[in-house]
Parts: sequence; C-alpha cells; structure tokens
Amino acid sequence: MHWLLSGPLSVEKLTVKIADLPPSLEGTKLVQMSDLHYDGLRLSEEMLEKAIAVTNEAEPDLVVLTGDYITDDPSPIHQLVLRLKHLQSRLGIYASLGNHDICYSDSKPQVIKAFTSIGIHVLWNEIAYPLGTELPIVGLADYWSREFKPASVMSQLDSAKPCIVLSHNPDTAEILQQWRVDLQLSGHTHGGQIVIPGMGPAVIYYNKLYNKVIRKIPRKMRRRFPYLQGGCTKVARHWEWAQGFHKVGNNQLYVNRGLGTYPPGRLFCPPEVTIITLQRLKERS
Repeated sequence: MHWLLSGPLSVEKLTVKIADLPPSLEGTKLVQMSDLHYDGLRLSEEMLEKAIAVTNEAEPDLVVLTGDYITDDPSPIHQLVLRLKHLQSRLGIYASLGNHDICYSDSKPQVIKAFTSIGIHVLWNEIAYPLGTELPIVGLADYWSREFKPASVMSQLDSAKPCIVLSHNPDTAEILQQWRVDLQLSGHTHGGQIVIPGMGPAVIYYNKLYNKVIRKIPRKMRRRFPYLQGGCTKVARHWEWAQGFHKVGNNQLYVNRGLGTYPPGRLFCPPEVTIITLQRLKERS
C-alpha cells in the first residue's frame, strides 16, 4: 500500500518488567512484528524491507511474529518467506497464527510449511523454550479457531515461573486472566488504523454511534454503504486494547499495530516494529 495511506514505519521501544525473571535473562531483547497481510496490496516491499532491516539492526535475542501473514489467498506466503528468511535472531524466530492464516482449509498447513522451510517455529497450542525452561514461550491457536483451548496448554505451566504468550487477538487477554501471563504479545487490531489524537482509536466512538444511531437506519439503506453495515465488535471487543501496553488484571499485554494496512488507510497510527527489553522485577504484584 502507498506510504501516504500507510504512514512511515515506527519503531517502538519499551522495557517490560517481569517478576522472577532469571538474572541470566536480564536485558533479553525481543522484536515483535505482526499483521503483515502480505498480498501485494496491503504491505509494500519497501516497508517490509525496512522492518526487516530495523529488526536485524536491533540484534535481538528472539524474534516473535504474532499472526496474519496473509489476507485471504495463502499463496503469497511463498514469496513472503523469501523476504523473512533474512531475519536474524540469536535464538530463533517463533510465530503464532492469526485468523487470516486459517481462512481457507489449506491456509494453515501452507503457512506452517512455508515458515518451517526457513526455520521459523510456528506454535499452535504449543510451548517452546528458546530462552530456557525458566521462561517458556507459549503460542496459542487463534481465538476464532475451534482449537482455541488455552486451558489445555496453560495448565502445563508452573505458575511459580514467568511466561510469555503469543496470541494474535488481544481479546484473549480477558480469558487468560485465569493464568499467570507475564507478557502477552498480540496484534490483530492494526491499532485501530485511524486514531483521534488524545482520544484513542476512532472505532471506539464509531461503535458508540453505531449502537445509538446507525443501527436504527433501515437495513436496505445500510446495504448501500459498506461502512454502515455494522459495528466493529466482530473484529474485536476490547478496542481499548487496540495498541500499546496494558495491565489486564495481574497480567501484562502489549498490542502491536502491525505492518499491513487496510483501506481507507492509517491516520495517526503508523505501522510498527516493536523492540522489547526484559527487566527483572523481584516480586509479582
């Protein structure tokens, strides 16, 4: 997508404090990328090339990818991995899948096969230990999948130890409050794409307008205008978590704005690569 509709790439840097983090993992650096929607329309080659360069310049210990690498047709994944194979990370690259990655019956196996071919580890209701047994990385099935059953995975973890969870849809943070999640990394919302400075994603106010006014317009008339078809609660419920860092109960959530862009484009909501540094916190609140 043209940069005028997307905006320039933003590199977000943050430090996340994790209780019981082993001293050996103090200063561990993660880079998160999300929602590439690589299909020749929603993500330019220039944007992707810059995102990969920024990631490599950060010299991360671990790269994590949080879903929606394609949009509908899964075939672009084979071109995407030719670009992603240039990503560099000391301990590897780990990925969860999003709703678009399982859109068609053959989407999920194609994405997994393509990623595996270049050494990217796809976690679908799985636990991995690239940072050691003291800080497991959990990758959950997409929230909209029938296989989203976090209890079967989270119950395997020791609650006395911290963990990082990759879950594409930030709405899952509400459910995951049942377990200890020291850092959940999500995407999905594209940050809301259009943000009102000082107020937040415009979609929050659109949903309120839809519920009070638009839904009362006759359905036949609404069909003529795509943006009047319905509220955005089908995309996400918790738009207050559309981007950035949030405390959800005792857990911590970070939502990446993604790289891909849908029409009508982004406004005050630039595409994002996130560089996260882990810091030790003696006690969990």
